[in-house]
Amino acid sequence: MTEPVAHETLLFERTYACAPAVLFAAFADPAARSRWGRPSPDAVIIFDAADFRVGGRDVSRCGSALDPRFLVEAVYLDIVDGRRIVYAETVGEGSTHFSAGLYTVEITPSGARSALKLTVQLAAFTGPEAAEGVRAGFGAALDNLALEVAA
Repeated sequence: MTEPVAHETLLFERTYACAPAVLFAAFADPAARSRWGRPSPDAVIIFDAADFRVGGRDVSRCGSALDPRFLVEAVYLDIVDGRRIVYAETVGEGSTHFSAGLYTVEITPSGARSALKLTVQLAAFTGPEAAEGVRAGFGAALDNLALEVAA
C-alpha cells in the first residue's frame, strides 16, 4: 500500500554577517553549496550537473561520504540576482522518489547584514518523517552557511 502524501510548509529565517551579493553567491556556486549544504561532517554533496539559470537543472548525489546514494534533481524557475531563487526539487533513491518541493530563497539587505528567508513547500511521499529530515538537514546547512559567508 502506498503512503498518503504528507504536505508541509517549512520556514527558515536567518541573518548573516555579509552583503546580499555574498549570500546569493553561496547559493549560486555549486562548490560552495557542496561545502555548506552538508548537514553533518560525514555527509557529502556531489554535483554531477549544475546550471544556475532560469530553466537550468542541477543534478547531485548526497548521503554519507561512503554511500552518496540519494539523487537530488532541481530545476530553477525564477532567479533575481542578489535577491531571490525559486526552484523545484525531487529527492529519491533509484526509481523511488521520497519527496518533491518548491523552494523559495529570499535575500534582503539588513544594514551591513543580509536576511534570509527560505520557504519549502514539501510533498513527502514516504510519510511525515521526510519533513523532519528536511527541517533538520536545512537547519544544519543554514548554520554551516554562516561559516561559509564569513570566510
